[in-house]
Amino acid sequence: MCGIVGYIGDREAQPILLTGLKRLEYRGYDSSGIAVISPKKNSISVRKSPGKINALERLLKNKPLSGFVGIAHTRWATHGAPTRTNAHPHADCKGEIALVHNGIIENFEPLKAQLIKEGHTFRSQTDTEVIVHLIEKFYKNIPLEKAVCSALKMLVGSFAIGVISSREPAKLVGARSGSPLILGLGKNENFIASDAPAVLESTKDIVFLDENEVAILTKNNFRVTDLNGKSILKKSVRINWDIAKVQKSGFAHFMLKEINEQPQILENLMHSRVDRKTNRITFEEQDIPEGKLKNIKNIFIVACGTAYHAGLAGKYILESVCAIPAQIDVSSEFRYRDLLIGPDTLVMAISQSGETADTLAGVREAKKRGSSVISICNVLGSTLTRESDGIIYTHAGPEIGVASTKAYTAQLLALYLFAFYLARIRNILPPAKIRKYLLDLRRIPKQQELILKEQNNIARLSRKHSHLGSFLYLGRGINYPSALEGALKLKEVSYIPAEGYAAGEMKHGPIALIDEYRAVVCIAPTSKVYEKMVSNIQEIRSRHGKIIAIASCGDQEVSELTREVIYIPQVDELFSPLLVALPLQLIAYHIATKRGCDVDQPRNLAKSVTVE
Repeated sequence: MCGIVGYIGDREAQPILLTGLKRLEYRGYDSSGIAVISPKKNSISVRKSPGKINALERLLKNKPLSGFVGIAHTRWATHGAPTRTNAHPHADCKGEIALVHNGIIENFEPLKAQLIKEGHTFRSQTDTEVIVHLIEKFYKNIPLEKAVCSALKMLVGSFAIGVISSREPAKLVGARSGSPLILGLGKNENFIASDAPAVLESTKDIVFLDENEVAILTKNNFRVTDLNGKSILKKSVRINWDIAKVQKSGFAHFMLKEINEQPQILENLMHSRVDRKTNRITFEEQDIPEGKLKNIKNIFIVACGTAYHAGLAGKYILESVCAIPAQIDVSSEFRYRDLLIGPDTLVMAISQSGETADTLAGVREAKKRGSSVISICNVLGSTLTRESDGIIYTHAGPEIGVASTKAYTAQLLALYLFAFYLARIRNILPPAKIRKYLLDLRRIPKQQELILKEQNNIARLSRKHSHLGSFLYLGRGINYPSALEGALKLKEVSYIPAEGYAAGEMKHGPIALIDEYRAVVCIAPTSKVYEKMVSNIQEIRSRHGKIIAIASCGDQEVSELTREVIYIPQVDELFSPLLVALPLQLIAYHIATKRGCDVDQPRNLAKSVTVE
């Protein structure tokens, strides 16, 4: 949610900040703004606009900003409507300080009331504006960073901020607590940002700030302190993402590009994790001792959104492969439950960004109760990975489309590999069985490629149904989570109401919805519940429902029940979600584009949900 970019260096700040904002559009936003210190006037100039960044660009074309220090922001509205006044950056009363902020300040109302009593004038409805006025209050004959620290100590909530002052024009200050912020280190220039893609064109040397840390940047140096001003030694990490990975590379949308990247990502992940000769699975960042994993009594998975659906499939995988009880909860519920977990529980946290607020809170609750935590994450150095006992990186590369696609199947593959790793440790499966499973997994990327070769047919089928008012997705067993994920994808990018159900539950309510005005997507690959799924399709057909089926190649029975069939290669039922995911993603994509929706930046959604 929201995006921050800050720059200090020898180059003009405006184009660098704008480029950075564009690289963060995937985070979701509804207004944007930029502030630059003018070296000629030694003052701060601000430009802000509601809507997309191109509106801000038009404004800057007519009224450009010149200077070598600046901050910029894309805002996802919480307090106050997405208007020019509420857009960031916000300034103090004298216009000497400008600030951008991600997060939510929970105690802003009493702080605002007190500041108004003290004579401060507020211009916006945002919670953010209290921060810049607090800094102004303390900014009396002390360095900017000390005023920032004094202000931040008064806040309750979450924040990542960037601050500049015309009184100290050679300084850029950033700080974080609960929301991500990184530093980018360049030659004669330095950056702050919400996420690495914002700075990849200029540097790949990144410093990850931890909780309650403050960064003070000049064009040639940086230092980090705690809120009391005590210095903290920080090392940079080299990010190997190529800038091409955050570009469309000839595809119409990032979502379509990322759908098509999945075979290569899974192949790379298999190659990096599994030794072809010995079939030994390794997770180099997984630091929980094997002896401890051998003795765990149960597993609890916590995640949100698409990651939750990957985790739900993970429950089926872990129980089937490892014979260990597995539970799952959405993170926002997990964190508030009376948790019956302890040192014998392994908690698995799944998050693409590693910054999901509810998932982080759940992990902290689990650790308080003595549970070990393994995170499945895509972002190197993210908060979740730094707070976990073990890490399984998915190495999917930057995912720019807000609706997750490649991160989902990478999370699934990580869960499969961890299940086989755990099965070996606990002596649940013989080596020959694990070897057979790994051989099946190695075939998955090629099988995904076969599905992607049928994109034109999937597009035709999808567009044919784009006029329908609602969709029902049905699946059984390990593909019940696939039904949930398919429905979520359609909702996210096309705004069509859609529900995912376990197919056995259809007669307990959803069957009332079935008629000729809505479509039912039936996930029916070869499985031990195949005949049950066919019975569900027959029930839908008898009620004139429009059926789209996903079935295994060679299936004649389903083809006699509906003409609209998407075929996937024959695969062990256990691995079918890795194939089913692609047609479900493509259905959502093509329906949404047919309806003229912005699939990369769906309305109201944010890629990284860093507030509760």
